[in-house]
Amino acid sequence: MEALEEKEAQVAAWLKKIFGDHPIPQYEVNPRTTQILHHLSERNRVRDRDVYLVIEDLKQKAREYESEAKHLQDLLLESVNFSPANLSSTGSRYLNALVDSAVALETKDTSLASFIPAVNDLTSDLFCTKSKNEEIKLELAKLEKNLTATLVLEKCLQEDLKKAELHLSTERAKVDNRLQNMDFLKAKSEEFRSGIRAAEEQLSARGMDASLSHQSLVALSEKLAELKRQTIPLKKKLESYLDLMPNPSLAQVKIEEAKRELDTVEAELTKKVNMMEL
Repeated sequence: MEALEEKEAQVAAWLKKIFGDHPIPQYEVNPRTTQILHHLSERNRVRDRDVYLVIEDLKQKAREYESEAKHLQDLLLESVNFSPANLSSTGSRYLNALVDSAVALETKDTSLASFIPAVNDLTSDLFCTKSKNEEIKLELAKLEKNLTATLVLEKCLQEDLKKAELHLSTERAKVDNRLQNMDFLKAKSEEFRSGIRAAEEQLSARGMDASLSHQSLVALSEKLAELKRQTIPLKKKLESYLDLMPNPSLAQVKIEEAKRELDTVEAELTKKVNMMEL
């Protein structure tokens, strides 16, 4: 409790010091705000101490520089009875230029022994800077070349993309057309199936033999093709007997059988044709 009261007192004193004669803004006094303000006051105190030390150091250096300048001025007056006040305007300009050069080169004095190394260092830095500039120029040229190549590649890719999109659009139109044709063909196929079923029903109602239906004819066609395939080796076997002397009586019997079979097929075919015409 005493520690909190002590912090509140330190915070109040710090705020009074900060705001001076101005009124201190109202704030809620509680342990949290007191802790935050106390922390800020401590940081402010440390910063003020650091700033004070820097100011004192700068003041000390200023006094040293003033003492050194007075010593050099007294030495100059004693040695050559020379005073900057006795200089002409041109001499004053030269002296100021000399001082400005020493400040710019960060030399400890204006002697030639101090200027020469400083100028050499500056020249070396200049050469290094030029060398770096050349390297940067080369790198920049390389980057520009790569950028040009990248832009050309990007343009080519854009053109290829446009061509691909055009080709895709054309192919999509073809696919749509094929789908439409496919739908048309499906509709026609269904129409033909319906027509075939209706025709078969009509023929069946008229007493047409079921063997003349589309499916039966397809089955017979497949069976005929299978029979033709099976007769191929028999024909090859028969060819081997063609060179033999035929038996007249047996040949006559075979001819009669073939005639009867041909008559039967013709009669059956005529009957089916007549039924289809009905």
